[in-house]
Amino acid sequence: MQILIALSVAAVAAVQISSFGTRVMRSDPVLVRSVIDGDTIDVTTVGRVRLLGIDAPEIGRGYDTSAPFAYDARARATTLLLHRWVRLEQEGSTVDVYNRHLAYVLTDDGVCVNTVLVREGLARVSARVPLTRLAELQRAEAEAQAFRRGMWGGMSGAPPPTPGPSYTRRSKASRPPTSRSKTPASKRRKTRPKKP
Repeated sequence: MQILIALSVAAVAAVQISSFGTRVMRSDPVLVRSVIDGDTIDVTTVGRVRLLGIDAPEIGRGYDTSAPFAYDARARATTLLLHRWVRLEQEGSTVDVYNRHLAYVLTDDGVCVNTVLVREGLARVSARVPLTRLAELQRAEAEAQAFRRGMWGGMSGAPPPTPGPSYTRRSKASRPPTSRSKTPASKRRKTRPKKP
């Protein structure tokens, strides 16, 4: 079944490439060294890569709070990509204003990770220019909205956002002792009973 899906995606991409007349360049396999967030990775020989055509919720840095589903998007991208060989498909402008390479990220079985993240509601389509995979990304976003996945779940259907580490409470076992804690019996002073 996955082979049929991969073949149909490849066929759609080939038709879209010819209809737009855009040249898509595919890299040799590269290894994903780290996942920065839901839409940015670091790969060997290339450096930082921003997933083309999508925008994942931002992870807060410093005093900024993270957007809902930011950690979920990074976790899913990590599951799909970390320490795996991928191919990068680039078209149009190859770098963004932050000097990150712009690309679709394809796994060894031909799955476009950009599309997977959008379909699961962990990213949204952000393309402002025609791209070869734009229709594929838009269909994935419509599916995520229709099934209320991830960020499209609304107030009633969405699981609560994953809090950042600064919002979690420590358990009683890991809390430092307070000044009101009882002194152990071995360290208590012994008192003599009063004479009547």
